[in-house]
Amino acid sequence: MAVMEETRLTALEVMRDAPVIPVIVLHDVAHAVPLARALVAGGIRMLEVTLRTPQALQCIEAIAREVPDAVVGAGTIRSAADAQASALAGARFGVSPGYTRSVGKACHDIGLPLLPGVATGSEIMTAQEDGYTQLKFFPAMQAGGLPMLKAWQGPFG
Repeated sequence: MAVMEETRLTALEVMRDAPVIPVIVLHDVAHAVPLARALVAGGIRMLEVTLRTPQALQCIEAIAREVPDAVVGAGTIRSAADAQASALAGARFGVSPGYTRSVGKACHDIGLPLLPGVATGSEIMTAQEDGYTQLKFFPAMQAGGLPMLKAWQGPFG
């Protein structure tokens, strides 16, 4: 796995190493490490801790420090400040619910691989213009699901 060989990942390595990444919302820091250890023991090493709770950054920091076999990332990155705080907490990748140039630039500048969420053709084009080639279709079902992906295959395939 690429995550064992390098400290810096690319978004493609994140996706290749973990085609399924659990999205984790933690309300209690005490649950972070035991949950991460259980997931790693079950073969799931890539973990996305969303920034939806006040404890999220502390949870990322605890997992990064205490579960060396886990590769913890930050989800719900919505600003440059979120990206910076996530990287400082130990996140090795980021996931955003949409794409903005400021978030994309911040992640690029600090070396935090980003899987930006996209739901429109314009978001795809903007992310691609900025060098992002691995994208997260989000929210997939609400944005058209499989029929939308098939429609995008022509212009973006």
